[in-house]
Amino acid sequence: MKLISLLFLTLFLGNACENAKAQEIDAAIIEYVANTRGFYQKIVIKKQMITVSKDRNEHDKAVPTKIANPDWDDLTTLFQEVNLDEIPDLKSPTEKRFYDGAAIANLKITYKGKTYESKSFDHGFPPVEIKKLVNKINSLVKQNDEN
Repeated sequence: MKLISLLFLTLFLGNACENAKAQEIDAAIIEYVANTRGFYQKIVIKKQMITVSKDRNEHDKAVPTKIANPDWDDLTTLFQEVNLDEIPDLKSPTEKRFYDGAAIANLKITYKGKTYESKSFDHGFPPVEIKKLVNKINSLVKQNDEN
């Protein structure tokens, strides 16, 4: 009887640990939008592909580009460090967007059917909690522009 109880307990704890594993970026869609009257950029990341649109009406046919494995690994690590539940409550460290000193930016992450969207912040000056992730996303766009 003790053996059966031990076996059952081991299986139960094993399943609990499996459910508590880190959030997986493959199950997420990350959208970063920055815009002003004369500037628009929408970045969408989904399953190791990045799409950048610079047309507000999306008339340009943005072509998805594969993200290189080292960059994808970095992005995965940074994504796992973000607390998704905190995203809607993050405060912008600057207010340059109020006087056209910076583009207005937003980060939206759809993960397992739930959407987490930030309040507006200045493009180039994201909240500290998502700064590394946002900077990595923007660095991927700069790399694509150089190629």
